[in-house]
Amino acid sequence: MAKKVQLKTAQNRASVSGFLAAIENEQRRKDCKKLLKLFKETTGLKPAMWGDSIVGFGTYTYYRANGDEGEFMATGFSPRKSNLTLYIMPGYSDYGDLLAKLGPHKLGKSCLYLKNLEEIDLKVVAQLIRAGLKDLKKKHKTSF
Repeated sequence: MAKKVQLKTAQNRASVSGFLAAIENEQRRKDCKKLLKLFKETTGLKPAMWGDSIVGFGTYTYYRANGDEGEFMATGFSPRKSNLTLYIMPGYSDYGDLLAKLGPHKLGKSCLYLKNLEEIDLKVVAQLIRAGLKDLKKKHKTSF
């Protein structure tokens, strides 16, 4: 019998604006405010805090190989210490053409690491967000 999984990084009622205002590094704080605006405009969704340090938008239900299911944010970002981290939940493996136009970045499975937004094409970021949400809807139950 499948069971509902509760992740450590869960949606909560903490203030997104309070979280962003508390970022000590001024440039990182400005970059995060730009990302907040971009994600809101691109997704049409309200932001929510996930865990202590992730600003997420929308949710999706995922299923593990054993049938267990859980809920996680559909997309979002986090101001990590060394990078801005953007989350596109289907991952970035199919977005090579867009990533080539993005600017300097590093990749993880579902994480895009940016040092800052200075050399980043924000129009490409918006395209990545839209593409990720579209692909997520194809394979998962979503709330957006």
